[in-house]
Amino acid sequence: MALKTFGTMAVDWEQRVDFDRLRRERLARIKGLLEKSALGALLCFDMNNVRYITATHIGTWAQDKISRFTLLPQHDEPILWDFGSAARHHQLNCPWLGERSRAGIPSMRGAMTPEMGRAEDVAKKTRIELEQRGLLKEPLGVDVVEPPVLFALQREGITVVDGQELMSIAREIKTQDEITLLNMSAMMVDAAYYDLYKAMRPGMRENEAVALVAERLYDLGSEYVEAVNAISGERCSPHPHVFSDRVLRPGDPVYYDILHSYMGYRTCYYRTFCVGSASRAMVDAYKRCRDYLDASIELIRPGRTTAEVASVWPRAQEFGFPNEEAAFALQMGHGIGLAIWERPMISRLVSLDHPHEIKPGMVFALETFWPSTDGWSAARIEEEIVVTPTGHEVITRFPAEELLVAGAPFVTVGGNLPIVRETEAPPNPEVVELIAAAARAEAAAGEKVGA
Repeated sequence: MALKTFGTMAVDWEQRVDFDRLRRERLARIKGLLEKSALGALLCFDMNNVRYITATHIGTWAQDKISRFTLLPQHDEPILWDFGSAARHHQLNCPWLGERSRAGIPSMRGAMTPEMGRAEDVAKKTRIELEQRGLLKEPLGVDVVEPPVLFALQREGITVVDGQELMSIAREIKTQDEITLLNMSAMMVDAAYYDLYKAMRPGMRENEAVALVAERLYDLGSEYVEAVNAISGERCSPHPHVFSDRVLRPGDPVYYDILHSYMGYRTCYYRTFCVGSASRAMVDAYKRCRDYLDASIELIRPGRTTAEVASVWPRAQEFGFPNEEAAFALQMGHGIGLAIWERPMISRLVSLDHPHEIKPGMVFALETFWPSTDGWSAARIEEEIVVTPTGHEVITRFPAEELLVAGAPFVTVGGNLPIVRETEAPPNPEVVELIAAAARAEAAAGEKVGA
């Protein structure tokens, strides 16, 4: 176990996450890739890319607003245009930006009407900076953009090309501090699963489980609980990818995916349980799901490819889907960092024909699914893995090697009810004899009437 888990506070007596180094190394990585590219500059609106480049954050309420943007020119430092007073805050509290933190507001996803000229303002700000550096005629890489802003940039004579590709390459390999933060983020979910395991019982609703997890994560220092998928009972197959208010019942399967962010770094972390007891079909499904996952984990080491990993997973038709697109995300791997889906993506849909080399410093999640033969229950398990120079390390530690049963045992006069049991048990010998005796009595009565 090479990776360390620290407390979330800053201390003077132990070297923990070095945030200055984190900022420097992230920026240096994208600067180096930009210098080798054909781009004159990068213009980013994606909050995760903005954070990667500028080490700024204004709250997850802004995650889907496309309301802040940064320009990274060749051989220069980033300029950030931010939401109103946030720009002043960065000037005062982010010395690595200083006066390069400025106010700038786009169209707020169309909330500001075209005649207000916000798209043109963004384009003008960008053109001025490019012109001053002699980069106006060079391609400008953009990650995500509102169409009016795109058209305004083009009217300023700027050639807009894909910038997300370069950012994806930059974020594929994690720095030492990024890996530490991902490990600590997973540690927080370990704790949430322990609380959840202790709390699960018949009568608990899926949404109550979501609330319990969110409270625990925020107590531990999470900055954003992105999602808690809570899926139980007959909702397990097919996977709906969203929680409800369904009530847990004895014998139910239930699986969760916990996605949250600590200092920007995410988790994607599935676990499956049963409530009170588990059917034999569910036990078998869990084992097969686990075997597929373990086979893929075993292949994670530098020099292997995503095609090799995907090849050990079942074809879509083997578990009830017509093709790989229809079964997408049920057997998959994906890089994880400032977003839950980063490179490399691993799936039979794309990886067999387009293999990607596995390299040290990659961090990704591997997740598998298998439906039970009963037609409604299913297992879903996921582990997060750091690729090391010699192999890999799993950073998701809540037990999952075997199916866990919560809310057990149930105690009878004869002892504990078996943990592996069917909701409707087969008749015992006394019941079989009772039925047979009744049948014999009916037959005898019939014969007597006939006589």
